[in-house]
Amino acid sequence: MTVPRSIPRDLAAGLVVFLVALPLCLGIAHASGAPLISGLVSGILAGVVVAWISGSATSVSGPAAGLTAVVLSQIQSLGSFEAFLVAVLIGGLLQIGLGVARAGFVAGYVPSGVIKGLLAAIGIILILKQVPHMVGHDPDPEGEMSFQQPDGRNTFTELLAIGDDFHLGAAVLGLMAFGILWAWGHTGLRKLLIPSPLVVVVLGVLGKIGFDQLGGRWEIGTDHLVNVPLASSLSEWGKALHFPDFAALGNPKVYVAAVTIAIVASLETLLNLEATDKLDPHRRNSPPSRELIAQGIGNTLAGLVGGLPMTSVIVRSSVNIAAGATSRLSAVFHGSLLLLSILWAPGLLNQIPLSVLAAILVSTGLKLAPFKLFRGLWREGSPQFIPFMVTVVAIVLTDLLVGILIGLAVAIFFILRSNLKRPFRIIRERHLTNEVTRIELASQVSFLNRASLVETLEELPNGSHVLIDARNTDYIDPDVLDFLREFRGVTAPAKEHSVSLVGFKDEYHLSDEIQFVDVSTRDVQQEMTPAQVLRVLEEGNERFVNNQRLHRDLARQVDATATGQFPLAVVLSCIDSRTSTELVFDLGLGDIFSIRIAGNVAADKVLASMEYACCVAGARLIVVLGHTACGAVTASCDIASGRMKPPADCPHLGALTNRISRAVWAEKTVVGD
Repeated sequence: MTVPRSIPRDLAAGLVVFLVALPLCLGIAHASGAPLISGLVSGILAGVVVAWISGSATSVSGPAAGLTAVVLSQIQSLGSFEAFLVAVLIGGLLQIGLGVARAGFVAGYVPSGVIKGLLAAIGIILILKQVPHMVGHDPDPEGEMSFQQPDGRNTFTELLAIGDDFHLGAAVLGLMAFGILWAWGHTGLRKLLIPSPLVVVVLGVLGKIGFDQLGGRWEIGTDHLVNVPLASSLSEWGKALHFPDFAALGNPKVYVAAVTIAIVASLETLLNLEATDKLDPHRRNSPPSRELIAQGIGNTLAGLVGGLPMTSVIVRSSVNIAAGATSRLSAVFHGSLLLLSILWAPGLLNQIPLSVLAAILVSTGLKLAPFKLFRGLWREGSPQFIPFMVTVVAIVLTDLLVGILIGLAVAIFFILRSNLKRPFRIIRERHLTNEVTRIELASQVSFLNRASLVETLEELPNGSHVLIDARNTDYIDPDVLDFLREFRGVTAPAKEHSVSLVGFKDEYHLSDEIQFVDVSTRDVQQEMTPAQVLRVLEEGNERFVNNQRLHRDLARQVDATATGQFPLAVVLSCIDSRTSTELVFDLGLGDIFSIRIAGNVAADKVLASMEYACCVAGARLIVVLGHTACGAVTASCDIASGRMKPPADCPHLGALTNRISRAVWAEKTVVGD
């Protein structure tokens, strides 16, 4: 039995995510004012339970840094962690309800600039927060993600403090780990199957053991190492767990906290899930409503056994993808390792230097916020770049949820501003009988677009022909529809406009109505000179080539030409030409008479048809329309040169090929054979 190639990669990725998730679980619990064990409980549930239910192949869940401020304030408001667990349980049930109601569609309405800003901001925060740890400056909680810390210090004060407080041994290991990770990603080492984070962790542990032998400034103490709570048995771990105090169900604040947790955790999950899918090299789309159900079940269980609220977490997910994960097996394995590690190997885990883990996170941050991302959005213009940058700055200076809301507000401003511009395209169509101003409405026409539409229609000169085209429109605001009805019924007659409508839905009560019939009439035909007809054909062909054909009501043209046709030209074309002459010249029914015959042979009957078109029907021009790779001409040349014999079962074919052969033998220039 062969093992699928993806399984070793998933297991290796799960190991890397476990090494990153372990200090994050502890640090977030510490920053939230909760027992340290609560962070580990959530990490285990997120891997062992949520990953199985989730439909995402790469998303990894766990206690969320973005919820740190919410958890801290709600624990203080409710008075105890046990009462807070009741709110987590109820919040989980609410999330399940949102998932069943298929509320995950909300993620599809978040602008891409905000999602990219979320990714870049997380990357920048990782870099800013983990650089001090990478050089052995470890005063704040491990992995804590907020800009402002509970003790009043902030990210930048910690960066400035590096010069006065860093550990030599930890700094050497951290910088060494970062150098290896950088080289791994920019050299041939990346082709190796062993994940680079695993390599630097092993080297970090070995380096720590070696530095301990040197002693002095090289020795790395417990303040600079992972700190997993130690317990000697399962019963001892059971005593460390916390359980909900259901007496708090009578406290109204519990329900406020539950709704807050459900909304914040759901929004953060959906945004992180969307961002994770953009990082997935296979570009798989995760079902958002199913993810809400999975997170709801996880949070319900977390509330029952003493865990922090969890979400899909972009930090763990991005590490998971970067480590080569291809399925949710990696997330399940990372949760299993969290459980096994705290039961059987806490002492070994406590040998891992924080500086090495920080180097992994800094490397991940650089991948999330590359310079080319900023440069690319700058080139796309302010509607993309400004919401992106505002989201980045807001998340870095506040927190995840507040930053996203600020970014959304700015993105909505640009969306509204763009909608205030003309929601349509104006096309001046030069028909045979008149010029028509076609106003092609956009897919969405809101009340914000009414002013620009009013302005455009009022600027039309008196006596204009205007065609309002809604064929590509999905929605038109009632205010806009009322204006169009008023324009057609009151304003247009007063200004002698001819208003035509096409493509409006039945529920709009604006039926299709064409006020002009664009076919050649006797007057048009008699006023045209051959040169003018040629110009009409050239202009029509230019529209055909540029895919800008005029709008025509073919049914009305059929009725208009029922009593007579007044062609401008007669066109001789080949039977195996790929398209009709009316399409090639963008003309209507009856505007030209078309003769199609193999090889464009001007036989007697063809000449008679031309005479009828000119002398009786009044055509002003004769056009012979050739085309490349004509089958009839090619076959005639092959027959004339002897390379091919005439088919025996085609007795009438000679009527064409003989005429073409005369031209073949009359040609004096020989090309090739």
